[in-house]
Amino acid sequence: MNGIVIDTNVFVAAGFNSKSAAARILGAVREGRLQLVWNTPTRRETETILRRIPGLDWATLADLFRPEGEFTGHVNPDAFVMIADPDDRKFAALATAAKTPLVTNDNHILAQQRAIDIEILTRAPS
Repeated sequence: MNGIVIDTNVFVAAGFNSKSAAARILGAVREGRLQLVWNTPTRRETETILRRIPGLDWATLADLFRPEGEFTGHVNPDAFVMIADPDDRKFAALATAAKTPLVTNDNHILAQQRAIDIEILTRAPS
């Protein structure tokens, strides 16, 4: 099973369009074709944002954060100062530490794709 880190913006996009590429990515996680790799900071941000946006429901997505996908190793967001938004750095840092692709549509991260030594995807891997 392929592991992936999923940025919060993908969860938001999936919540607003059940037929989107973002929704298909979450569907692949739900079906066990992809393993969501997460840590406490990325889970906390995703939960906070989803609870804050009307029309989105954290409770329908919380089960995607399965214990076997939790990454408990060292993560260094400070190594990603080239990403303008400090809140986005945690996702790149986790993907780097876990040696897994990052799925995002975030312009701050995508703008630094060449400077970041990880695979960055805007849709699910084939």
